[in-house]
Amino acid sequence: MLDLTARLLAWMLSVCTPSRPRGRHRLGTEPPLRFIPAPPPRFTEILDGNASRLVRPYVLDPAERRHQRERRRAAHLATLGFDVGPKHIHGVRIPAATR
Repeated sequence: MLDLTARLLAWMLSVCTPSRPRGRHRLGTEPPLRFIPAPPPRFTEILDGNASRLVRPYVLDPAERRHQRERRRAAHLATLGFDVGPKHIHGVRIPAATR
């Protein structure tokens, strides 16, 4: 059975692929690979972790946290149909009837 399968695959490959390669991509005409040395390392000094303090940009101060909580609350209530948008837009007070 394996012999039959191998012969069938060989026949299918002979039908699907050309007998002689044509054009630029002929078999055996590729130039030999050249060895290109790796460039030298750009950074050679050792970094000192104690020289700079750790900065975590995702940590919010209390005022930023409050504004973020208000924005999330307004977005959640908007999904329920309640409009509790901002009281001031571009420095202009918005009346309660239009919010």
